[in-house]
Amino acid sequence: MPSEPVATAREKFACPACGGEAQWNPAKQALVCPYCGTVSPAELAVRDDATVIVEHDLVAALRAIPDSERGWRAEKISVQCQSCRAISVFDPAKISKNCEFCGSTALVPYEQVKDAFRPESLLPLKIAESQARDLIRAWYTRQWLAPNGFARRALTDTLKGLYLPYWTFDASVFARWTAESGEYYYVRRNNRTERRVRWSPASGELTHWFDDELVCASAGVHAGLLRKVEPFPTSTLVPYDPGYLSGWTVERYQIDLVTAAQRSRQQMDAAVRAMCGRQVPGDTYRNLVVHPTYTNQTFKHILAPVWLVTYTYHGRSYQVVVNGVTGAIAGERPWSWIKIALLVLLALVVVVAVASLGE
Repeated sequence: MPSEPVATAREKFACPACGGEAQWNPAKQALVCPYCGTVSPAELAVRDDATVIVEHDLVAALRAIPDSERGWRAEKISVQCQSCRAISVFDPAKISKNCEFCGSTALVPYEQVKDAFRPESLLPLKIAESQARDLIRAWYTRQWLAPNGFARRALTDTLKGLYLPYWTFDASVFARWTAESGEYYYVRRNNRTERRVRWSPASGELTHWFDDELVCASAGVHAGLLRKVEPFPTSTLVPYDPGYLSGWTVERYQIDLVTAAQRSRQQMDAAVRAMCGRQVPGDTYRNLVVHPTYTNQTFKHILAPVWLVTYTYHGRSYQVVVNGVTGAIAGERPWSWIKIALLVLLALVVVVAVASLGE
């Protein structure tokens, strides 16, 4: 990584009209003053034909991460939620009284031994708040197995725009595999047709390039929901610029590089095994053994935007997540066991009716 020194002074994006601090506006894709509406003339980093998003050697980074690559290049204050354990990074004048992820008021200052590993690229927030609200309202109306009144009682006014930490990993893999390939054949026995398998040895090899395998380093948003709204279009990453974060909350990574690399390798191993399995000829296979070798392993630390709703229904907390670039949505909701029971009962009635007609 480059050895650029990290600035310690707070970076401001002053409004030229009233002096207020401009914020990134996803609807206008520009820095806009929230007080007077003036669009800031400040130029932010953009992606063009000359843009290079740097990838870093994974093996070398795991051995030593230099202090020069830590920090946010702007003055920030970190707080940790004692409920969900998320670490949020704020501008000093805009510290929230509630956790952006779960709504808890149990926030305490988070003292770091060293500043956070600095992201070098990010995806600017593109989905405006109005668009996110429309997507979420539409999602509520589709949850017809939720209790009556669910959409009205969910706290949609807690919509928050957040930047989440991600690690991305690249690698080239060469894998050899062996397995037993099975072909189905059929025999008649006791007036019945039985399916049997004829086994034979098989082997092969493959090469594959993994590009930007994502590992989210967030603790504040449920991992299962994020998987459903991924992928993020990492081909549109822009160089890190604090201006895109102005006015927004950023979560500090809580899965470090070592742990993230291990998770990425597990994801890659599973994908390689599945690809090898598809190469085995025949109708089925067993005893698949894969020997992968990984080379050209690189990584980067990025920020990706989401809209998050944390709402409470009958004392329990739920989340709805919107991908801040693509608009993909996923959420949690309570179930109406009465509706489910009625649905099961209706299915049974249909089955009985169909059986009666067949007699």
